[in-house]
Amino acid sequence: MSAAAGRAASIDLDPFVSLAGRLADAAGKVIRPYFRSGIEVIGKADTSPVTIADRESETAMRALIEREFPQHGILGEEHGAVRMDAEHVWVLDPIDGTKSFISGFPLFGTLIALLHRGRPVVGIIDQPIIGERWIGAEGRPTTFKGKPAHTRKCAKPGDATLYSTSPDMFKGPDAPGYDKLRQAVKLPRFGGDCYAYGQLANGHVDIVVEARLQPYDYLAQVPIIEGAGGTFTDWKGKPLGLDSDGRVCAVGDPQLHKDVLRLLAG
Repeated sequence: MSAAAGRAASIDLDPFVSLAGRLADAAGKVIRPYFRSGIEVIGKADTSPVTIADRESETAMRALIEREFPQHGILGEEHGAVRMDAEHVWVLDPIDGTKSFISGFPLFGTLIALLHRGRPVVGIIDQPIIGERWIGAEGRPTTFKGKPAHTRKCAKPGDATLYSTSPDMFKGPDAPGYDKLRQAVKLPRFGGDCYAYGQLANGHVDIVVEARLQPYDYLAQVPIIEGAGGTFTDWKGKPLGLDSDGRVCAVGDPQLHKDVLRLLAG
């Protein structure tokens, strides 16, 4: 048994997986009527866009958590943090890929993670428009639309498809290493936000590398990628958590991981 599976065996994840699914359902119910509706885009202090759909869907999820597990902590992109010292902390991104959402492209998703003592143990990527959902739970196989999801074999960078949301992520000292990786792979692509991680779990993408992320942008994907057979760390190969620096590296074939980290190191 792996260390991750051993940790998972110490707690019953079923109630949390069930709640995570209902959180995704609640968020989707709010989001769908707003999609392609011409709703107002609101600018944040950091110039990133947000909509009423982001805010209302997170409110709906937080209300469910408060009702069922009022002792749990919550960190959400839109409404901040409460009880962050709790044993269990939910991390929510109601619409990861707001720019896609407001442009009418269904390449966004609701991200839901549950941390147990800082470790991501449950994760969901939910695409509410086309009805696609990935569910990961530590020590269990990842599922996509209820069926097992698997990464694919790809042991060499030269055979790999790489996704990143935007080239603008890689500035300053991050740029040289990313450029080396981009030049080494077979097919570098941009876009997708969290949807790219789902396609990695499904075996259609080999590498997702990003930078300048917040915890709600990546923690849900940890149990999803690991449960599908992949590896997901920071750029130094360390496990991801709330205190990670926002530079992430998801690889479908664990044999490829070291080569990717070596290239990123410049």
